[in-house]
Amino acid sequence: MRKSCKPKDRYDPEVAVQHDNPENPRLSKRMGELGLCSRREADRWIENGWVKVDGKVVDTLGVRVSPQAHIEIDRAARDHQSTQVTILLHKPVGYVSGQAEDGHEPAVVLIRPENRWSADPSPTRFQSVHLRGLAPAGRLDINSTGLLVLTQDGRVARQLIGENSAIEKEYLVRVEGRLSDDGMKRLQHGLMLDGVVLKPAQVSWQNDDQLRFVLREGRKRQIRRMCELVGLYVTGLKRVRSGNVPLGGLPVGKWRYLRPDENF
Repeated sequence: MRKSCKPKDRYDPEVAVQHDNPENPRLSKRMGELGLCSRREADRWIENGWVKVDGKVVDTLGVRVSPQAHIEIDRAARDHQSTQVTILLHKPVGYVSGQAEDGHEPAVVLIRPENRWSADPSPTRFQSVHLRGLAPAGRLDINSTGLLVLTQDGRVARQLIGENSAIEKEYLVRVEGRLSDDGMKRLQHGLMLDGVVLKPAQVSWQNDDQLRFVLREGRKRQIRRMCELVGLYVTGLKRVRSGNVPLGGLPVGKWRYLRPDENF
C-alpha cells in the first residue's frame, strides 16, 4: 500500500476525471466526515500513499469519491496518529489563541518544558516534535483566561470545533450591570449574532456578580457580545471546562498533556 505499489494497483486520476461526479465529496473531506482524521492530515496521508479507495492507492490530492466508496488507511498513518499529542493550557490574559497579532504573542509560546505543570500525571516526556503542527482547537480572546486546548490530532480538533460539534464549553463570567428576568431568558435562548440565531445556552447566576455559561458553539467574542445585548458589561471571563475535561487545578500559565483516559 506504500509508494512502491504496482501501477496497476493505483487509482488513475485521469480516468477518475472522466467519470468525476462534482456532487461527490473530495477524498480528504470524506475522510474527515468519517472521523478518520482532519482534512489537513488526510492530504498528508494521501500524498504519502497511505490511503486506498476501493482497494486502490490514491496519492493525488483533489480526487472525488463516492460516499459509498470503501476507504482503507495504512498502518503507518495510524502509527503516526498515535504519536500525536493534545495539550491543555491555562491561558493567561494578554495572549492570543492563534497567530500573533497586534504585537501580542500566541499562547503556544508558553508550551515550554519549564512551564509544564509539576503535578502533570502524564508520563509523556516533552519533545520538541510535540510543537510541530500544534494548533488551538477553539479560541479564547486576549482578555479571557482559562482552558485552551492545543492539539496535533485532527480528530480532537474536529470533535471540539468541527461543523457538527456539540461539545459543551463552560465559562465563569464576571459582569457589571443589571440583568432583568427577561434578559436572563434571552441569554438562555433568543439572541442573534451575525444574523444567526444562537443555540440554546445554559446560563445561571454563580454568585452576585458572576454568571455561569454553558455553550455548544463558539462565535467570536460570543459571551461578551451576548452580555452587551442584555445590558451587561463583562469584566472577566474564564473557561473552566471543555466537554468532559475540566481546567481543574491547572495554574495560570501552566500546561499539561491530555491523558489517554481523558476524552472530550
